[in-house]
Amino acid sequence: MREYKTQTKELILTTTFSTPIGEMFAAASKKGIVMLTFFMPFHLEAKIQTLKNILDAEVIPSNCEIFEALKTQLEEYFKKQRTTFEIPLQLIGSPFQIKCWKELLKIPYGKTITYKDEAKNINQEKAYRAVGNANGQNMIAILVPCHRVISTNGEIGGYSSGVEKKEFLLKLEKNDK
Repeated sequence: MREYKTQTKELILTTTFSTPIGEMFAAASKKGIVMLTFFMPFHLEAKIQTLKNILDAEVIPSNCEIFEALKTQLEEYFKKQRTTFEIPLQLIGSPFQIKCWKELLKIPYGKTITYKDEAKNINQEKAYRAVGNANGQNMIAILVPCHRVISTNGEIGGYSSGVEKKEFLLKLEKNDK
């Protein structure tokens, strides 16, 4: 009798949706959100390929329960009705990157810290540039709030392709118009 191999690859489900600051792309594994990023096809393809390689996964567009919860919670966030998210996340990166991103999750809504402060918080005081680079590789925007980290001189910093998005998010959280 012939044996058939069962499909063992992970599945990554994807969707896109609109927000007040542009189209976003989301991806989820069975463990949680693995990507939430602003829709920029050039960068998106590389990020998707990274996920496919690391998770040994197939990527398919789909709708699922986690995306419905994500959309609802983001709508509430943008309407200033939500300050924390209750969405499972799967952080994918190096141990150092994950350590940095977990530190970001501790920054309260409406507050900011500097890259230097974040480095100090993870006992890497002299590595604040490495912390900045790790934050730049964060694939889960807004939920893992790298927008809450600013330069030591008080400037926005980071987000080379989206300073205006970072400014919008910071103003939203500080109740500025």
